Amino acid sequence: MEMESLRDLFLDELRDMYHAEGQMIKSLPRMAKKADSDELRTAFEQHLEETRRQQERLQDVFELFDEKPKTKVCKGMQGILEEGKEMMQEDIDADVLDAALIAAAQRAEHYEIAVYGTLRTYAQLLGEEKAAKILQQILDEEGTTDKKLTALAEKLNVEAARSEA
Repeated sequence: MEMESLRDLFLDELRDMYHAEGQMIKSLPRMAKKADSDELRTAFEQHLEETRRQQERLQDVFELFDEKPKTKVCKGMQGILEEGKEMMQEDIDADVLDAALIAAAQRAEHYEIAVYGTLRTYAQLLGEEKAAKILQQILDEEGTTDKKLTALAEKLNVEAARSEA
């Protein structure tokens, strides 16, 4: 795709995030299955439903730009999720695995927060306030998820540290 305008860049990044959310939809059930903590498992399951809704809202953003939803392979999210997948294959204590799962999930959240913030700003600059509002809503949700994961980490990482004793 040729990049001749901010609109082109916006759509390229939007396709990237559409794919990233699809990757998350595939990864979150595996992460939930591997989680030892019921709280962590529930957090992953809830975020899966939220991610599905986010991907639907991205379809709405495509429509606002008179575009069909398309994906572009998101290599950034692919790498983050591959690292998490490798960790899940390790022979690792259950509490330590929960800590690793949280770390992997937060890497993904931080990536999404960065991209959604950029997309929202591009939409504002392009005068697409409705798209900017949708993207801000997703950005807020990603931030809330990150805060929930941090709270879980503060609890579960202590349990992982105890396994050292």
